[in-house]
Amino acid sequence: MDKKLSDKRVKFSIGYVFVAFLIITLLQSFVVAPLLKQGQAIAYSDFKTSLRAGKVTSVSIDEQKIAGKLSDGKTFYAIRVDDPNLLIELEEKKVEIRGEVASDGGALGAILGWVMPLALMFGLYYMMMNRMKGGAGGIGGIFSLGKSKARAIQGQQTGVTFKDVGGVGEAAIELQEVIEFLKNPARFKRLGGKMPKGVLLVGPPGTGKTLLAKATAGEAGVPFFSLSASEFVEMFVGVGASRVRDLFEQAKKTAPAIIFIDEIDAIGARRAGAGAISVHEEREQTLNQLLAEMDGFESSQSVVVMAATNRPEVLDPALLRPGRFDRQITVDLPDVVGCEQILRIHTRGIVLADGMNIETIARITPGFSGADLANVVNEAALHAARRDKSAVEMSDFDAAIERVVAGSERRTRAMNEHEKAVVAAHEAGHALVATLLPGTDPVHKVSIVPRGRALGITWQRPAEDRYLLCEDELRARLAVLLGGRVAEALTFNGVSTGAADDLARATDLARRMVTEFGMSPALGPVRLASDPQAAYLGMQMGLDARVSPQTAAQVDAETRRIVEDAVDRAWDLLDAHRAALDALAARLRERETVDGSEVAAILRETQPSKKRVEELALAM
Repeated sequence: MDKKLSDKRVKFSIGYVFVAFLIITLLQSFVVAPLLKQGQAIAYSDFKTSLRAGKVTSVSIDEQKIAGKLSDGKTFYAIRVDDPNLLIELEEKKVEIRGEVASDGGALGAILGWVMPLALMFGLYYMMMNRMKGGAGGIGGIFSLGKSKARAIQGQQTGVTFKDVGGVGEAAIELQEVIEFLKNPARFKRLGGKMPKGVLLVGPPGTGKTLLAKATAGEAGVPFFSLSASEFVEMFVGVGASRVRDLFEQAKKTAPAIIFIDEIDAIGARRAGAGAISVHEEREQTLNQLLAEMDGFESSQSVVVMAATNRPEVLDPALLRPGRFDRQITVDLPDVVGCEQILRIHTRGIVLADGMNIETIARITPGFSGADLANVVNEAALHAARRDKSAVEMSDFDAAIERVVAGSERRTRAMNEHEKAVVAAHEAGHALVATLLPGTDPVHKVSIVPRGRALGITWQRPAEDRYLLCEDELRARLAVLLGGRVAEALTFNGVSTGAADDLARATDLARRMVTEFGMSPALGPVRLASDPQAAYLGMQMGLDARVSPQTAAQVDAETRRIVEDAVDRAWDLLDAHRAALDALAARLRERETVDGSEVAAILRETQPSKKRVEELALAM
């Protein structure tokens, strides 16, 4: 349904009754009453004065008012009061007297006072009911609760094609087959094959699942019915199931078509087991109807159901079986090549400075989703505009990335000299350990400018995409995480609260090495963590329920041992390169921001003695 037309729909409300009553009252007071009154309203005392002056020629008296005519032809009326001498005075002045029964105005009064307001009220009621019933899908009135709220648009009207989608890799290739089926179904049916009925797009938030569905419809040029799963369910029982039926009926009438249900986990979550008390009966009825509808239409009807979720582990198994969502397409975070494609799409309308290298930006944004990259481009453009630049430069992208990851700069936060020295030593420790250890990402920049909740930050830029990490590389990462705390202890003979986040991340990584990756000699190559799907969502996992208390205590001991080994490794490195640590910390206190090349230069200028290097090699 066209959005502008949908916005004009009127929902049923008690306000309409109030408005109708208000209109009737206003009509009675300001339209009907003045029309029923005759002549000019005057005070009773003015009437008596005119009477005594002989200006009144005739009067008409009823129970409520006195209406009359003056000698100059004007008419008047006055509210009657209890006056016993009135008739005597009228006879003395030889005024023509007529008596009348109190009237509501006759036919005119009936029309104006009752017929017209009632006609207006019924007209308003009729218009309201027509609007509530009208239009496919309705808008949610009491007569259209069972109508689907899906927004139906023609494929080409989505304005999105695969040219507008980047970084999705094989997902776009798999969806090409769906497009070919919708364009030329006979090609697939000639050998007796059947096209999958459903396609489930699975991936972290912001990776472009909804955009891919729109691009599929745009490429195929077929009607596209899009809605969120939460729009199926209302407070009234049975509404969700009715909306599912209506949605599929609309799609069948316009086939070939695509139905897209976003965040399907809102209605597709696993149902309660036998004997369990179900507290989501309406949601389960909606899911049951969806399962029945997907079974009820054939591939020959050329309707493809697409859905998206970032929580595949909670979906009901009946939804994922063959014949319903036959195919699951993973839309993962983009790699370096994918990041570059996405950045090029989002920088089409951005004025870039000469020599801007999009590939460099892609390499310093590992783990960014498509939505994150779009935000980075926008923030970079805003950063350049605030400084009245004619084009967006690399420095603007650096500032944008830092803002997206760590928050905006807080230069108004004033640190005393001691705090500044502690933060400088902390960040210098991170940067030096990352530079000295093999298997770590190169240092891009070190800064002690407060951002968000962080007082300083060390940026590392991956040299290439990595999908596997060995144990030595994980231990090197642990040493980098703990290098800041060790640098504080070396420089000031104590530690601060600034390493709280580093400790949390290091502990979590060490625990995963023990419980997920089997990298503990004491526990062996076994998995002890719970829910494998939690890692997909970036969630922290606990221990499996079957793990004994003794094993859990051993997990804690192994986690502590791995972390302490990383602390010792970082300590030995920084102690051997103490001169470089002090020099880099001093440079940071002076300039606040140092890039990776300067860190390497300081290390070359302050090489430790050959004897100390040999001692360090033996210790490691």
